[in-house]
Amino acid sequence: MTVIDAEKGNPWFRTHRRAGRVRARLVCFPHAGGTATLFHHWPGRIPGDVELLATQYPARQERLNEPCIEDMTELADRITDALEPVVTREPRLPLFLFGHSLGSAVAYEVARRLEDRHGIAPARVIVSGRGAPHTERGGGTLHTLDDDRLIASARRLGHMASAVYDDPDLRPLLMPSLRGDYRLIESYRPTDTTPLRSPVTAVGGDRDPGCDVAELASWSALTTAGFESRVFPGDHFYLVPAEAELLAFISGRL
Repeated sequence: MTVIDAEKGNPWFRTHRRAGRVRARLVCFPHAGGTATLFHHWPGRIPGDVELLATQYPARQERLNEPCIEDMTELADRITDALEPVVTREPRLPLFLFGHSLGSAVAYEVARRLEDRHGIAPARVIVSGRGAPHTERGGGTLHTLDDDRLIASARRLGHMASAVYDDPDLRPLLMPSLRGDYRLIESYRPTDTTPLRSPVTAVGGDRDPGCDVAELASWSALTTAGFESRVFPGDHFYLVPAEAELLAFISGRL
């Protein structure tokens, strides 16, 4: 497995590509406060001829010194701009997008921009742990809470969301991106939710306190090319303990 960080000066993606022919590309977007590390084990569980790009938002890990982006329009615009030279370099490769939680909304917005600006319709958009953008209510205030209460809110979704914040040395470094991402998604009020030309697959956990199973069906309204859903055992971060099962399911659609 070849891992190329910040390929050709592009800090947005950690690229996992094996030697030999590549037949498809999978771009992944993490949750609020999340990092590209969420997808670290994925390359070993998907077909070897699929290139994986794990998105790294600013203000974390190797991008710690960059300011957090707190506006969805800016974030989606910048990711689309960063992705454009990657996908146009090999335009015939099928492009798949996967997003978890906040990343689901990002995946949708990036897919819209790829269609509208570059005429590229992803082969499939896979969304996880979040209802569709047209159900977004906005106006949340979790991002205004003090650190302890914000972490407690994240912990409610599942332990994986907050264990790292228990480290007193790491916590001051991690809180800005967590708070900034919450501010971004809580202020996200899309005014135009045009259906995608790509098929959409919605996945989630059967005990997710942040996204009821019924909410996954809302994505069916945002595609003109077919919809399906699948539920796995687990909470909001079901995709960690159910990684093998989830990736077997995803691999069947790549």
